[in-house]
Amino acid sequence: MKIKFIVLMIILGLSLNSALAAAEFPTKPITLIVPWGPGSATDVVSRALANGAKKFLGQTVLIENKTGGGGTAGTQYMLTKPPDGYGIGVTSLNPFLISYLTGTLPYHPANDFTHILRVCGYLFAIAVRADAPWKNIQDFIQFARVNPGKISYSSSGVGTTGHINMEEFAQLAKIQLTHVPYKSGNESNTALLGGHVDALSDAAWAPLTSAGKFRVLLIYANERSPRYPQVPIPKDVVSENVRPGYILLFAPKGVARPIVMKLHDAFKMAMNEPEYHAVLERFNLTPLYLNSEDSQKAVQEDIAPIGKLVQKLGLQRQ
Repeated sequence: MKIKFIVLMIILGLSLNSALAAAEFPTKPITLIVPWGPGSATDVVSRALANGAKKFLGQTVLIENKTGGGGTAGTQYMLTKPPDGYGIGVTSLNPFLISYLTGTLPYHPANDFTHILRVCGYLFAIAVRADAPWKNIQDFIQFARVNPGKISYSSSGVGTTGHINMEEFAQLAKIQLTHVPYKSGNESNTALLGGHVDALSDAAWAPLTSAGKFRVLLIYANERSPRYPQVPIPKDVVSENVRPGYILLFAPKGVARPIVMKLHDAFKMAMNEPEYHAVLERFNLTPLYLNSEDSQKAVQEDIAPIGKLVQKLGLQRQ
């Protein structure tokens, strides 16, 4: 009985300490890990959210860029942080897609994370330079069918949303393209701008399109964009859609629920800030908020068919 009493007291003490820590959270700066480089759409969105959230948290939110592996390097790094809410991350579906592509990453896309909230949706697209010979997606497809593999395209990495989307679309359109992966959307843009590739499949195309440097041929979405209503979506061309992309905030598994809710509330309020809305406009991102529970469910539903898709496309690494 005495041993049981001591164990019970230890458990109660730990619970009390945990509750006190959650009530006081945060007492120091929070690090938000961004798995892509400075200047990318995800990076700029993260900085706007961090600036807004610090007003509601009472602590600075520091940005730490950890690039590489199409987002997997930063995701793995975030998972080394203690589950105390002071080390959190921003991500897209990319690191989850790549985990299915390699089968070797030390995390499970659905089971090893605490979701905080889903923030907004990317408009992934196929874009070419403004002086490219293809005026529309039909021209692009027709040329690719006559010249298999001759059109090269950039993305922000092997297994990223842009890569998987383009390969799925190419299969549906019965064309063959040459993929040239880069480390970020910014590098992908630079490659197209410099003429190193013929096209891109990524999400950071909007500023250069607005500047007259790029021409967008197709947007990966379920409905046409209000800002680009003339641009077709996959089902307009191949009768099927491909997976859209989005940005969400998450943390290592095991973060206490009260801390998750404090983070959720602060970042949700940051989504009302003018700086954040200016970033959405700049990168043509769409509001796509989901709370913690619904974000977790959405990711589970979205990644469920990925394994079959990767196998179908023949993209598994041997």
